Amino acid sequence: MTAPDAVVVGAGPNGLVAANLLADAGWHVVVLEAMDEPGGAVRSDRGVHPDYVHDTFSAFYPLAAASPVIRDLALDRYGLRWSHAPAVVAHPLADGRCAVLDRDVRETAASAAGFAAGDGAAWERLHRLWRGVADDLIGCLFTPFPPVRAGARLLARTGPGDALRLLRTMLLPARRFGEENFAGDGGKLLIAGNALHADLGPESALGGGFGWLMSMLGQDHGFPVPVGGAGRLTDALVARLLARGGELRCGHPVARVVVRGGRAVAVRTEDGTEVPVRRAVLADVPAPLLYERLVGEEHLPPRLRADLRRFQWDFSTVKVDWALDRPIPWTSEGARRAGTVHVAEGMDALTRFAGQIAMRQVPEVPFTVLGQMTTADPTRSPAGTESAWGYTHVPQHIRSDAGQDGIRGRWDEREKEAIADRVEAGIERLAPGFRATVRARRVLAPPDLERLNPALVGGAVNQGTTNMHQQLVFRPVPGTGRPRTPIRGLYLASATAHPGGGVHGAPGANAARAALRGPHLPRRRR
Repeated sequence: MTAPDAVVVGAGPNGLVAANLLADAGWHVVVLEAMDEPGGAVRSDRGVHPDYVHDTFSAFYPLAAASPVIRDLALDRYGLRWSHAPAVVAHPLADGRCAVLDRDVRETAASAAGFAAGDGAAWERLHRLWRGVADDLIGCLFTPFPPVRAGARLLARTGPGDALRLLRTMLLPARRFGEENFAGDGGKLLIAGNALHADLGPESALGGGFGWLMSMLGQDHGFPVPVGGAGRLTDALVARLLARGGELRCGHPVARVVVRGGRAVAVRTEDGTEVPVRRAVLADVPAPLLYERLVGEEHLPPRLRADLRRFQWDFSTVKVDWALDRPIPWTSEGARRAGTVHVAEGMDALTRFAGQIAMRQVPEVPFTVLGQMTTADPTRSPAGTESAWGYTHVPQHIRSDAGQDGIRGRWDEREKEAIADRVEAGIERLAPGFRATVRARRVLAPPDLERLNPALVGGAVNQGTTNMHQQLVFRPVPGTGRPRTPIRGLYLASATAHPGGGVHGAPGANAARAALRGPHLPRRRR
């Protein structure tokens, strides 16, 4: 059998994007996936209730909607369709007020103005700033660092002074970003809540910029979902790859990247099968797992080995899925219309939540990101019902429980039920009667998420902290911010590479483009 030009290790979205781009260039590509199905963190199932579709991991995809990588793949030709909830994000409060991010900027501005006069104009000002720099800023984020072309366009568009002001804005913590731009709580909470989709609390540098980015993506693109479930996005990527002659082999866990003479020449699966490679190996695998398990420290420079010991994972995640017999009875109409709902009683509650995690405590009152999937896509459950989920964060390593349940990170059934009950209590405060709507419930603790997707180490869904010290040239370790590795012909294609987590395909695309530039093994006749 002729050796493939490239082997891609891992069939998550980045691995599948990389494989597609290599196949577009005429390469013969084989994708090896450890699990029995592809998709990584982009999968769906009916495991909660047979009549309800639940996204097992990720669910809403504003980054995919904005990504030029995903757009250029034209996945609509392979069955992908997007759907939107009537509103994008809501942050309801116990006093009845509710901040709402809508795809109509006038509606969002009106919501912000309901908290303080002038805040609507402030939101529109931030949106105008975004529209002026969005294309170039996205180009800077989604290309290898340094982003020479996009950065030059951005600098030419803004000038040096305004470019520095934009950089300062992007580096602000979410609390400070809100204080500088809004008098009331509405706009502040939308920014800070969106920042905490990652592990950026209100006091973390870059939180304001990330929250603004996510809010503006929602403003322009919404938080779309694939019709029929997250797995439909994976299905489209796989169908496109197969149409171009690529191969996908599931249930083939890779145990080793074979290195000879400082070059990746093959991969070896757990059953001992060695798959030689003619040009490149691309790894949609977290960098610590790639280097320490698949490559081996004997092939790594001492400095890289030392840097890997300082790699920081992001917060662990607990996810609760619900099959509801009717929509959630929010007291706020804005929350009833939104696909995504943030559950936290104000900025200080967000700070307390993030601070307790920083102290390695299980938060007493969780901040919950909640998805109303049938509201966003009516195919997810029977008419009049709701397929919903909520996730919250806990420390990677738990020292104590700030609450009364004694959760210590064993994640047995008692601890899983206890954290799920805390999540539900927060929803119940804003939607009395919520618990009575629950037909079935599933709780996925950090070990469950890692079992279902080994790339989510300790339940870290972003494959490494989003904080500034592990971004750009610091991701995954101090270096170039590019997908090349110390092993010739081996490229890092996972979310541990720049620009990080989220379903946008950039790490996979960057790795594929680097592989296409070479160097490669000498070509042999087929």
